[in-house]
Amino acid sequence: MKIKEINHVALYVRDVGVSMKFYGETLELEQDFRRPAFDFGGAWYKLGSRQSLHLLDGRTDEEISSSSRRNHFAVEVESIKECEAFLRNKGLEFMGPKLRPDGVPQIFLKDPDGYWMEFTEL
Repeated sequence: MKIKEINHVALYVRDVGVSMKFYGETLELEQDFRRPAFDFGGAWYKLGSRQSLHLLDGRTDEEISSSSRRNHFAVEVESIKECEAFLRNKGLEFMGPKLRPDGVPQIFLKDPDGYWMEFTEL
């Protein structure tokens, strides 16, 4: 078997409307309207040219309690400085930018459900 690429990241969220506002309006991700008529609520957003973020409605537990960023997903941005300015302009709290040991800059942002999203410039 040969894996071609990652297709999507799925996040189980408490309130899909709140998550849609965060990812769609705040982060300005483009909604992907190709989502089939599943028997549960949700929304899809584009992450680059072929990958997507799937928000799945129905989570009932509390926010993820760990402050660890070990469980996260990452997206590549063209400019970490532009990303930082964008997030600051939106009034969002985030960690970074900081450099990995190999010199790659990273910013971490927590969503309304406690999931960590990494922005990196490769």
